[in-house]
Amino acid sequence: MPTVVVVGSAARDLADDDPRGWRLGGGVSYSALTTARLGIPTAAIVGVDAEAAGSSEIQMLRDAGVDVHLVHLEHGPVFVNIERPEGRLQLCGDHSDPIRVAHVPAAWRGAPGWILAPVAAELPPAWADVPRPEALVAVGWQGLLRELEAGQPVRHVAPRHDPIIERADLVGLSRDDVDKQIALADLYALLRRGASLAVTHGDQGGLIVHGAHGDVAADLQLRHYPAIPSHDPVDPTGAGDVFLAALAAARIEPRLVGGRIGQGFDLLLAAAAASLVLEGPGMYGVPTREAVRDRMRVGLPRRSAATEAATEAATEA
Repeated sequence: MPTVVVVGSAARDLADDDPRGWRLGGGVSYSALTTARLGIPTAAIVGVDAEAAGSSEIQMLRDAGVDVHLVHLEHGPVFVNIERPEGRLQLCGDHSDPIRVAHVPAAWRGAPGWILAPVAAELPPAWADVPRPEALVAVGWQGLLRELEAGQPVRHVAPRHDPIIERADLVGLSRDDVDKQIALADLYALLRRGASLAVTHGDQGGLIVHGAHGDVAADLQLRHYPAIPSHDPVDPTGAGDVFLAALAAARIEPRLVGGRIGQGFDLLLAAAAASLVLEGPGMYGVPTREAVRDRMRVGLPRRSAATEAATEAATEA
């Protein structure tokens, strides 16, 4: 039985510098490769259209040790990503058919960790009931907040109650994927109490939002984490997926960080992995465990400085 099961549709991102005219991506692809390369026994349920099914990236997952179960779709997500100074513009080439819970192999249902990684709202609410109650579930929220129409810009929809989000123990979200007027307390109110919300903000790092039972606004705990600079970044695609997958891996298998979750080493691991993925095109940037360890050493002084600054600010307040 795998330790973590990753679910979602593989996206084809159109790219002029690839001989095929596209690269394979999507949260399921980046997440499964990340956890496998970190040494976590990984299985993946991957929705694919006809072109994606035979891609070299699917073989890359298998070569990394991922047990891949393909779900063949008539329509799989296709995107055009346009990077602009004010942020990414994403156009839709095609939507995704849904992935049904019936595609889960029986032997995988008892997995202790799950990453639900939709990219095009392809996971129906029934997925909330698939993991066992004791399993740790991470969810990439942005993939549930998109409406796709071929030939049109991807439209973001406002966060709302969703059984998948309410089941999650860890939710990842880019601040660029929601209206910046929405307060963190209002976002967190859509999660179950005790869950963690990771709000990423590119090279500015991000926040971990946590709340116990009780009044949400008064009870929220915020923890800032610094980003770790990349060396000569070439492709920002997948950074948020890799960050969430690495963070989930550390929560599922704390031995990855020597059990030092309370000291923030899970965030250091995730920031290091996200830093590295930017340095290669597409999934070829997903780092090995050894590379992540080396980058963590680079990021450790930044983490210590950020912790000292936060402590000083709290003292002055």
